Amino acid sequence: MTTGDLAGTERQTAPRADLSTRTLWSGILFGVGLVAFLDEAVFHQILHWHHFYDRGTPALGLVSDGVFHAVSWLATIGGLFLLADLRRRGPLRWPRWWGGVLLGAGAFQLYDGTIQHKLLGIHQIRYVPDLIVYDVIWNVVAAALVVAGIVLTVRTRRAPASAG
Repeated sequence: MTTGDLAGTERQTAPRADLSTRTLWSGILFGVGLVAFLDEAVFHQILHWHHFYDRGTPALGLVSDGVFHAVSWLATIGGLFLLADLRRRGPLRWPRWWGGVLLGAGAFQLYDGTIQHKLLGIHQIRYVPDLIVYDVIWNVVAAALVVAGIVLTVRTRRAPASAG
């Protein structure tokens, strides 16, 4: 049996619902990693608005940013490994994957804006007197991403896979 034969066997035995779930999880992981990377690059490194953990010294803040950055890349790479495996198994449902990306990105941003910013208070978006404006924009964008991800995910529950 060659590697090509094994791949053909896996294509035939993988349940359709299982591939659909993997597609969604691949997108979610990639979305979490992508938005965490953007947060880290833009707000932590370029703008210097905050660190991942601002309740300690600046050195601890830098270390926490490094750990946060590493975890975001693990999510990104995990999502891309799942995506590569799905591509190997056959046609991929790209709209469903993008639904997962939007859902993962929005869920992470909403978690960050509510749990980490407000409940745990480990950092704020920015340290200014009118913080509410930043909080509202952050969480409204997050909610819009979640809603768009849910809509796209629900609409692609039974859509056929494309060859692209």
